[in-house]
Amino acid sequence: MLEFMDYVQTAFLTQGAWNRDNSYASLTATAHSLLDFRIPQGLRLHISSLSSQNFGTSYTLGSRGVVDGSLSFLYSSLGLSLPARSRISALESLVQGYRHLAVLQPTTKLHWNEIIRDGRNLRRKDSLLYGRLYLPTNTLEALYLRRVSPNRLLRLSSVSDASLPNGGSLLALLQNDFGKYSTEFLYSTDSSLLGIRGLYNFGYDPRFPNLPLDRPPAHPWDHQGGRLSAGAEIYFSPVNKSGGVSTGLRFTTLPTHTGFPYTMTLTINPLMGSLSSTYAVKAGRNLAFCSRFDFNVYSYESDVVVGVELWQRQQQAAETAWARKLLRDDWGRAEEGANGVLKARVDNHGKVGLLWECKLKELLVTLGAGVDLKKRERMLGSVGMEVSYSC
Repeated sequence: MLEFMDYVQTAFLTQGAWNRDNSYASLTATAHSLLDFRIPQGLRLHISSLSSQNFGTSYTLGSRGVVDGSLSFLYSSLGLSLPARSRISALESLVQGYRHLAVLQPTTKLHWNEIIRDGRNLRRKDSLLYGRLYLPTNTLEALYLRRVSPNRLLRLSSVSDASLPNGGSLLALLQNDFGKYSTEFLYSTDSSLLGIRGLYNFGYDPRFPNLPLDRPPAHPWDHQGGRLSAGAEIYFSPVNKSGGVSTGLRFTTLPTHTGFPYTMTLTINPLMGSLSSTYAVKAGRNLAFCSRFDFNVYSYESDVVVGVELWQRQQQAAETAWARKLLRDDWGRAEEGANGVLKARVDNHGKVGLLWECKLKELLVTLGAGVDLKKRERMLGSVGMEVSYSC
């Protein structure tokens, strides 16, 4: 389940009409959400508040052998309109599950705020500031988001910790989204890492939305309700004199697809000799399956992981317009609210992960456990519970 501050940051991007899925970094987001969900450890309590449309705070208290916690603060120049209270927030907007990709929008329709000053319209470049202090380690992390232009987003993230080399690190990421394709440029002070990513979408070109409607489809995916995307990344560290490269493909159905939604991905790292393929399917409005196969051509080692996501819904519940906007689910159409969701995964090594996330009155509760079927004496591994409340 998304923490409150991550939930607010997602709202900042969504309300600003920034497409989080049109990037190489999110190529395998669906499989990651269904198979790599985090299992809580120990007991953790989150108390959060969005005191206004521009300010948010969050406090966390946990116990994993020692008492720890964190303090978080957030400011957004863009006034955020979202159901911040846990009692009215939609569970679907807090749980990361199967990702439904929307049709690409023309860049001319991208949201761009304007303010009027002295009778003139001025473009407003929205920003978001976020900071979090971890106790008792005194580790500090910070995030700065800046909407430089309708097609460009600057992201600066840093961490300060005495145990890290040079006392911390800074990561700068410049994202460019042109609809048809996207690029990302990154730099990290950790080993002076330099990198570039790119993603290209075949088929419909949102840059030319006014083409004749009776034209023959340029690609077969235009009238199959799907999108094929290809991307790659390359990075290099002059300090360590090392680098890496990877490439990937993704085919996913769109809301215009008449059958069941599904997503397929294939990623390859030629230097490491690793290959990974995933297949996720939305078998019904409340059920999703996902599988992943990893193989290394050098060692011939392979791993298989399968997972399932099962939703429990209310019979009658009205959801907010914001929740419908975040869902974009043509199967559910937000007609019924969700009480909870069960996630489970198992791999070929006998490791099982279970996660139950639900709304209990005005609380958001997450229960999780890890089981190792090959350990006869101690099969039960990590067990934890998280309770969140926001007002």
